[in-house]
Amino acid sequence: MDAEINEESKPSRKKPIYPIKDDLRKYLVKYGREVSLPIQYEELQRFTYSIPLKDKTGKDAYWETVSYDMREWNYLRDGLIKVYAILKTEGDFSFVNHLDVARIDFCIFGNSQPFRIRIVNKYNDNYDHYYIKRADASRVYGLELEHLLSPNRMTYFTNKQTLIEEHITGIPGDEFIKNYLHHPDTNQVRFAKEFVKFNEGCFMRLLGDMRSYNFVVDITPDIENIQYVIRAIDFDQQSYEGRKNLYLPQFFKDNFPFVEVVAKMLNKESIVQYQAEERTKVVFRMASALYRMKELIDIMCHDTISKPEKIGRLAQELAAHFNQKTFLRAKTMGQIVKIQLKQILLHKLKMVPKTKVRFDD
Repeated sequence: MDAEINEESKPSRKKPIYPIKDDLRKYLVKYGREVSLPIQYEELQRFTYSIPLKDKTGKDAYWETVSYDMREWNYLRDGLIKVYAILKTEGDFSFVNHLDVARIDFCIFGNSQPFRIRIVNKYNDNYDHYYIKRADASRVYGLELEHLLSPNRMTYFTNKQTLIEEHITGIPGDEFIKNYLHHPDTNQVRFAKEFVKFNEGCFMRLLGDMRSYNFVVDITPDIENIQYVIRAIDFDQQSYEGRKNLYLPQFFKDNFPFVEVVAKMLNKESIVQYQAEERTKVVFRMASALYRMKELIDIMCHDTISKPEKIGRLAQELAAHFNQKTFLRAKTMGQIVKIQLKQILLHKLKMVPKTKVRFDD
């Protein structure tokens, strides 16, 4: 892994919201992602005022707690509890009487301008979160690719132009840098391995903008030590940007402390080994969901989720990186993802017995 940080690799300040078109909507219906919801995103926008939210240290958390008039609140409260039941218990409303909405937070800085809903159990004060966002085709493709190509199962649903997502637990990457990365109890070798695999996984599927605050670190006690898992939590920048380095977390200035640990703890041979391990795992995941994967990629190939100039630039950079002119024929980001997966994984397909993994038209 190259430890050099490219200062010019900065994602776009504001990515447009791309609507969910008919083919993608049919896919979501087919696989149970499109459901009827009692609350739409637009209804949450009718708040009367907001108060800046601070974190536990008193610093600005970049969220605002919003309030509604009483009639609006009673309507929203009932609907938001039912949405939580849809996420957690497949719409079983028999548990809703002991649940309540403790708080609604709004983030104006995110591309999807999400609302974060805090649900609390009235009997024991235990709480959970979920998110309501404007439905964006880019984010949906990102969530689906995460669901199919990573070990993580993603719980989310769409309804018209509304998207609801389950909260992904873990320590935010920027907080991990401050409080855990150089702690004596942190196994930096194991973490370095995980960052290499995360870096490779993002590049394979072209998931961009994985700065430290856009992913979390899950710490799990293991036999005699600790394991680390890095999980993306922001999928707005799925196949949108036009620069190759924006799909490699190692090139973000925010992630430089992670790159330093990799350079210190791992030699080149180990890095290459871990990259190969990640590619091999993705091959097996693709084989286990072959038809669904092909269906998603085919829809993505005909969808608009980026700008022509970004598509052209990324195709050129990947063609130069892999010395593969096939990228230059791509007209959409979906086609680039298709070529990217073939380019990186083709030499691994023979490892999957009796399976024809094809992305050809």
